[in-house]
Amino acid sequence: MKSTQINQRRKRLNNTNMTIRAFYRATKVENAQPPYDTIHLKVFYPGKISEGEMEINQEMIPVDSQHSPFPVVIFLSGFNCHPQMYEWLAVELSERGLVVVTFSWVEENFPGKVNMTPGINFQFWKPDNYGKGSSSSTLPTIIAELDRLNSEGILAGMLDLEKIILGGHSAGGRIAMENADPRFFPQVAAAFVYGTTSVAPVMLGYEPGKILPLPDSRPLLLIGGTCDGSIAKMNPHNGFPQDATISVEQTFARAISGGRNDSYLLLLEGANHFTISDPFDFTTAKPFFDFPATQPEDEIRSLMAETIGLFIDAHVRQQSTASDQLKELLNNGHPLIKSLERK
Repeated sequence: MKSTQINQRRKRLNNTNMTIRAFYRATKVENAQPPYDTIHLKVFYPGKISEGEMEINQEMIPVDSQHSPFPVVIFLSGFNCHPQMYEWLAVELSERGLVVVTFSWVEENFPGKVNMTPGINFQFWKPDNYGKGSSSSTLPTIIAELDRLNSEGILAGMLDLEKIILGGHSAGGRIAMENADPRFFPQVAAAFVYGTTSVAPVMLGYEPGKILPLPDSRPLLLIGGTCDGSIAKMNPHNGFPQDATISVEQTFARAISGGRNDSYLLLLEGANHFTISDPFDFTTAKPFFDFPATQPEDEIRSLMAETIGLFIDAHVRQQSTASDQLKELLNNGHPLIKSLERK
């Protein structure tokens, strides 16, 4: 599927009455200490505008129920990355008939250090504990809130909570990969991530050059960029060469065994660590830690969104036509695709 086909799909959507709307929720994180015990969610959903004056004047636009029950994407942001940086993707996925949840959580994750985080339970990153429990301190809270949303309010009865997809960027992507695990969250059906690896942190006591295993029990789309300066510059601290893709490739090769033909490694030509973000927040993220992108980033994001959407349609919604479209998209010699592996 070339960019012209992607634009044609968007044009068809724009000619319908669908509109993407969102609302906010706030809930407490269990065991978190105040004032850092509240997580704020933004829930995107496909709405439908009718001709009626009553609906137009309502703050909450009615749900476009023809797409229900909706699979739900929970997107985990990178460290100190505001969720607004990923709203473009949330809207793109909602246009495909998904409910998407982004969230912000400010916590004191180390004494005296207050940051916006995806919620990392560092106890389960340590050598003696890795894989023995969930490394996410936010997913239990978010999934519980989704249960409430499915029982009350505008989305009541419209969520397919057996089809939760975890998405994420950077540290949030790592948490997404590690928790696509039925031992911890049986509701999770797949994961897609960008700009992340399962490299073992030497600072936590691991030997250099180690790749930690991933659950390998759900479909996974691992996307990397050939100009990811953040990964390249972190690699030498953990025993890898200063290279933008080697630890991403090693994660795919060594952390999962595959065998179901539903795990993908997609490397995007010219994409850097923050290509997935738009708009980019220069005040809290680390642009100085990255390499410049060498290809048009809006075109990379367009390809990224289409690939993620088709991956979900093919491997979560089990749409055979989407599987064919995904295969066509990834195997047509697209100039922005550096390489593709599947296993």
